[in-house]
Amino acid sequence: MLRADPGDRLSAEDAVFLYFETKETPLHIGSVSIFEGPIPFEGCVKYVASRLPLIPRYQQRIVIPPFHFGHPTWEADPEFDIWNHVHQVQLKRGTDSELRAFAAELFSQTMDRNKPLWDITIVDGLTGGRSALISRVHHCLVDGVSGVGLMNIMLDPTLQSEPTKRRARRVPPLPDPGTSLADALATSFSHAVGRILSAQVAALDIAQALVSDRTQRGVTELLRLVPELSTPVERLPFNQPCSKDRKVAWTEIPLADVKTIREKFGGTVNDVVLTVVTSAIRRYVEAHGIQVRRKQLRIMVPVNLRTSGPDNGLGNRVSLLPVNTPLDVRDPVKVLGAIRLRTEALKSSRVADLIHLAATWMGMTPVPFQAALGPLSNLLPVPPFHLVCTNVPGPQVPLYALGRKMLTYYPYVPIANQMGLGCAIQSYNQILYVGLTADPQSLPDVDRLRKFIDEAFHELLQRAQGDRKPRGRKRKAAVQPMPAQSPSPPELPLARAGD
Repeated sequence: MLRADPGDRLSAEDAVFLYFETKETPLHIGSVSIFEGPIPFEGCVKYVASRLPLIPRYQQRIVIPPFHFGHPTWEADPEFDIWNHVHQVQLKRGTDSELRAFAAELFSQTMDRNKPLWDITIVDGLTGGRSALISRVHHCLVDGVSGVGLMNIMLDPTLQSEPTKRRARRVPPLPDPGTSLADALATSFSHAVGRILSAQVAALDIAQALVSDRTQRGVTELLRLVPELSTPVERLPFNQPCSKDRKVAWTEIPLADVKTIREKFGGTVNDVVLTVVTSAIRRYVEAHGIQVRRKQLRIMVPVNLRTSGPDNGLGNRVSLLPVNTPLDVRDPVKVLGAIRLRTEALKSSRVADLIHLAATWMGMTPVPFQAALGPLSNLLPVPPFHLVCTNVPGPQVPLYALGRKMLTYYPYVPIANQMGLGCAIQSYNQILYVGLTADPQSLPDVDRLRKFIDEAFHELLQRAQGDRKPRGRKRKAAVQPMPAQSPSPPELPLARAGD
């Protein structure tokens, strides 16, 4: 029997994060925010509960139709309990390293699909009287940009946090398997037609854009990059099958210093970030005895596809850019110039739109086929990218939780598909906060990489300030061998994230 008011069905872009998830690759995004004082636990629970009417999806859980005949739906959870989603822990020593270790352990755990896919953990006992909030939200519910929107809802730009008046909820029971199957069969045809029409409109938009002078120039430049983009990824030490464990490391970059670099050498914030990441990874692989001659780093850069229209709520509206960066160039200014040329060509030739169009057509394959193939993605003989690097702009004013100022905001990005390293950048209050996610088996010394990021950024900043020599005494990084690893398989032939 069909329901008069069926649940919202996940898009193919959202559902893929459910299909690709395994116990070794939990696919939630998250953050660790440090506050200047203790956050009262019960007060926080009541405050979060009062804000939930503003984001009804946070009181819904997913329901998968039998045999995957259709993508899952979001259904109101009749057993929703706020106490299942807001937790509290007390650190023993209160150090930042203990906080990182706890956050890494939490991020390594998959979320319970029988409940709404989010949670918040209040961490007490940090030194200096500080506290922290660790948030997790499944990637099928939000992407980085919509996650920033949620942060603005859950936090306040003033010291006084005013709870929102709660409304009574009338929650129908979850659909039984027969009803869920009937709904999926009834809506599958209309959803398929909608995807076909959307793909046709997108293809027409791209075709019209391709005739513009700017796009044609971009295509000309892109054709020069085809040989390097078609070259298979050559594994680096962290490109191994991921274990179930995670490690995290954090650092910070002042936005004012990034502006200094941009004014001197041009490019976008993201170009500067990619330059720093590339130079840091060059240092890292060389410190482990790996030659970088003629080696390229292929970075997956998510691109926000949201517009200024009204339909820009939760969910994923992203594509990606495959950016190849040179690992064998030591001059950071030359690296920045090379990256700038590549990103400009990729963006002006509408590569992100073309990739999104291809993903849309792939999303038209039968849903049972998509669900079955998802876990097999980890068996690819060679990873498609070396790592993902996402850069999402956030609020540039201080935010507060129950009167406590948020001091830092470290983002978390999941890793998967033999990419044992992920890099997430989130701007907040004039600072770029960098969060590194690492698989400890293939990249056990992620804190070393974090130090290389600091060194690479300061080297580029000094060049922008006209100082070619490093300030202070330069310390040579001690080269230590990587732990023994299993042999690699044979190699075979969010403003927008790029702004």
